[in-house]
This record gives sequence, C-alpha cells and structure tokens, in this order.
Amino acid sequence: MPYRKVTYSEEHSRVSIYNVGCNFACRGCSYRLLQPKFGPPLAVEDIEAALMRYQPRLVTFLGGEPTTNPDLPRLLAFAKNEIGAETWLGHTNGSHLPMDNLDGANVSFKAFSPDTHLYYTGQPAAPVYDNFRAAFDAGLKLKASTVLIPGLVDVDEVEAIASFIAGLSRAIPFHVAAYVPVPGAPWQGPSPAHLAQAVAAARRHLQSVTSSCLTPDELKAWQQRSPRWASVRVL
Repeated sequence: MPYRKVTYSEEHSRVSIYNVGCNFACRGCSYRLLQPKFGPPLAVEDIEAALMRYQPRLVTFLGGEPTTNPDLPRLLAFAKNEIGAETWLGHTNGSHLPMDNLDGANVSFKAFSPDTHLYYTGQPAAPVYDNFRAAFDAGLKLKASTVLIPGLVDVDEVEAIASFIAGLSRAIPFHVAAYVPVPGAPWQGPSPAHLAQAVAAARRHLQSVTSSCLTPDELKAWQQRSPRWASVRVL
C-alpha cells in the first residue's frame, strides 16, 4: 500500500501525505463516490526529501486508512526527529492507535453497537474504542467524528459514541456528518432536522459539536470548498 500523493500548504505550513488502501470494508464508504485519482507509487526517500525541502510545522497523513501503510512509522519518526513537525492522522478508523511519534488523530467512529459496527465495517468495534482510550491516556490530541446514517448509525448510535468520548473528556471536539448516499448502498441521507436531532443528542455530552450536510457534488469538491485544506501537489 504505497503513498501516492503529497501536497503542501504554504499558508498553514502543512505537508499532507496520502495513502491508498483500507483495512475496513465500510458499506457506505464515501470513496465509492469520490473515486480519488492518485499517481504512481512514491518512494519514501522522495517524501522525506519533500519534507526537508518544505520544513512544515505540521505533517498530516490521510487517504484510505493511513495506519495501514507499513512506511508510516518511518515517516512519523522522520517528521518528528528530523523536521520537528507536529504529526497528525487527518483521519483514521482508530484501528492502530496510539503510535510512536504521533501527536494527534482525528478518529472516525463508524458505529457504537458491536453488531452494527461489524455489519457496516466487517471489523469489531471493541478495539477501536479501546485504542481511542489508550491514545487519550497516552496524551495524544484527539478529535472525533461519525456519520449519521438513518436506520443504521442513527441518533441513538451518535449519542452513544458522544457519551463514550465524554467519559474521557467533554472537551474532545466531535463532528457529525450527514451521510451522503453512495453507489451500491441502500441508505438515504438524513434531513436537516434529523441531523439537528443527532447534534443535540451529542451536545448533551460534549462541549464542542459541529456538523455538516453536503450534497454529492459538494462532497466531491470538499477541498475546493474549504480554504483550510487549500494546497498544491508537490509529489
């Protein structure tokens, strides 16, 4: 599972390194809709050279599930020890936390109940929650999110996830995204009122809860819509 893309944001002094591949098989994965285009495999040495050239304050790892890449530990160590950068998993399913030389992670919880999690992802839920707790205990900076899927990962599931997170800290930021229908999946997206119910349920437990409700076209153009992620490709 090689790296396929590296981008740089001068404004945010950030290098983002994109992986391909995932160890979950989520039935409603947005990658079915996004169909990202990546280039040929990148040599780790070329990525390290890019990090030396740009000297970013922040290095983020994204794309599929970034922790599945066998070169991640090497690049985390390089970013921390050679560049002195802060290191983050821009998104992760939480299946391989905590990690050495990692400062923070944005964990996407797929479901709370074991049966729903197993059905939706093909993987058990317990390790994800155990790993999140271990990452918190290890002092990682954490953010969390989930996708509201009516009839599957519904308001009760969202609230259960929020309650679990609050058991560690009510200050951990939590984002609730409205499900965007993808090809081959049976679910529809929630209404704004339905999403508001889920947000209200999460706010009973957590101090910082945000939400998003995107159309398929908006999801495809999320990087263009968000100045926070504006960047140029360098590899």
